[in-house]
Amino acid sequence: MTIPNLNRRTLLCGAAGLALGAHGAAPAAPAAPAAPAAAAAAGAGAADWDALARHYDVAPEFVNLENAYLGIMARPVLEAFKRNVDLVNRGSSQYLRTRFDSVEKEAIRARVAAHTGVAPGELALTRNACESLQNLIGNYRLLRPGDVLMMGDLDYDVVQDAMAAAARRGGHQLVTVRTPEPATRQNVIDAYEGALRQNPRTRLLLLTHVNNRTGLVTPVAEIVRMAKSRNVDVIVDIAQSWGQLDFSIPDLGADFVGANLHKWVGAPLCSGFMAIRASRLQDIAPQAGNTLYPDTDIRARVHPGTMDVPAVMTIPAAIDFHGSVKLADRAARLRALRDRWVHQVRELPGVQVLTPEDPAMYGALTSFRLRGKTSYEDNVALARRLAEEYGIFTVARKGPVGGACIRVTPSWFTRDEDLDRLAAAIKALAA
Repeated sequence: MTIPNLNRRTLLCGAAGLALGAHGAAPAAPAAPAAPAAAAAAGAGAADWDALARHYDVAPEFVNLENAYLGIMARPVLEAFKRNVDLVNRGSSQYLRTRFDSVEKEAIRARVAAHTGVAPGELALTRNACESLQNLIGNYRLLRPGDVLMMGDLDYDVVQDAMAAAARRGGHQLVTVRTPEPATRQNVIDAYEGALRQNPRTRLLLLTHVNNRTGLVTPVAEIVRMAKSRNVDVIVDIAQSWGQLDFSIPDLGADFVGANLHKWVGAPLCSGFMAIRASRLQDIAPQAGNTLYPDTDIRARVHPGTMDVPAVMTIPAAIDFHGSVKLADRAARLRALRDRWVHQVRELPGVQVLTPEDPAMYGALTSFRLRGKTSYEDNVALARRLAEEYGIFTVARKGPVGGACIRVTPSWFTRDEDLDRLAAAIKALAA
């Protein structure tokens, strides 16, 4: 697979141009080693991705293929974060009250809105996708007696809990859509279409763009259109897809969205956002009676108390670094890394790969299971063997209809040889 051209100036010349929160340019970080002359002359190739990978300080003791939990900050972003911690610690409440709260937080919110493709008034900063989605679900105002709530079996556990709590509070039925195995684009659409047809009183649907269990990419835009035609509102979880797949929020067609910035965009932990289409704001009540902002302001839908201010300050640096490579190129790279190991094991009789070969249906994440090993305990044991015998860190997941599995998630710093090592380990374990 040909690896696309990257922004070589940004990758090979360090971080001199990255912003430090809202405080102007950060001092330059050490430059990454230059790519080999032949690759530089060609303008593309593996050396470009090697240059990107050199911006990450990765533990050498193991191969980290569990990057869906937390995205490692690139070195320039990490250095910006450290400086922001120092700045907040020195300036304390004087800095927070006179600069951050009064001016800079809003500039960062506007920057994130531009990054996502929505208006600043349609976006609120949150600590993570869970907070965003819990607030959207818990404060949705349009449920009436007899209405049905619907979610998928592969949605995130905490968000499933929020849907269940909303159903209990209002005495509503909660329907769960089972994702087929093997999954295809059409049979996933058909599963939701069938569930909506069988439950005509459905009012609120939860969709997850990339689920955290198998890595399957849900055809969200198609299902959102289908749901809206039936007067069903949709809340979309893009915690795993934002920064990994090539899309903007308007592409989804959804009115309510929750996301992280600490996974694939590479911002610090406690960085997330909520997006609500302006015309739908009044359909979500203020969070916990928030009176800090008028109910005409999306920020009233979040009430986090004191946020992790240095993390928020560092979001622009993360967006800058992430944007140094075109999103389409990043998405293609992650699919290529997934293909590197999947194509070596997919045809093995003892291995089940849980995402299809349709490039629209997967990104970096893909899970597998060994045939007959379907319990969660089986897969926890398998993840332990991968770690102890092969030095490869993965994680067991449960929830798919066919049983538990092992989730594999490469990232920007993953090397081809890391994935070859995984493939060799799977072959040995499946033998």
